[in-house]
Amino acid sequence: MPTPSTDSTITGEDWDGRQLGAIERSRVAFIYVDLTEATTAGAMFTECSFRGVRFNASRHTNSAFINCSFYRCSFFGAAFTDCKLMGSTFERCDLSTLAVTGGDWSFADLSGADLSRARFDGTRLSEAGLAGVKAGGATLRNVDLSAATTDGADFTGADLRGSDLSGINPLTVSLRGAVITWDQAVQVAESLGLHVRPDDA
Repeated sequence: MPTPSTDSTITGEDWDGRQLGAIERSRVAFIYVDLTEATTAGAMFTECSFRGVRFNASRHTNSAFINCSFYRCSFFGAAFTDCKLMGSTFERCDLSTLAVTGGDWSFADLSGADLSRARFDGTRLSEAGLAGVKAGGATLRNVDLSAATTDGADFTGADLRGSDLSGINPLTVSLRGAVITWDQAVQVAESLGLHVRPDDA
């Protein structure tokens, strides 16, 4: 997805620790802005571009980043609760310790991202781009992964309990040591063409 065109630019500003509340911005380019420990609640960012922005330890609640692009941004210790990031793209971003609770990240593109210590809980990632993600050891509990693109993804040792794995092809991803439930085990077996039946003996 191409970087959205923007109408204005904010460069190099220090918003460290700022309470941004329900701020609304559309088609703005944020370049090297420091949002460390900043908070939003009910904020709306539409078709914005974030380049080199620090979101470290920031907190976002009921906020939306719709069709935004993130390039070389740092999200160390950042938390998103019930937020919408539909259609947003992440390129060369530090997402390894991201914490996401609820929310809708459908159609978001996180291809190739390091999610090794990230946590997604009850999040919708339907039709998201997860090809090549490094999610070994990550937690993705009760996540909607339906129709997500996961070719080449590494879920080694990840906690996937309660997540919809119907869109995952076990032949194109690494699932060794991943934690799943009995129901999910049946789902994976059936995706491999096996017929799961009760023991009649």
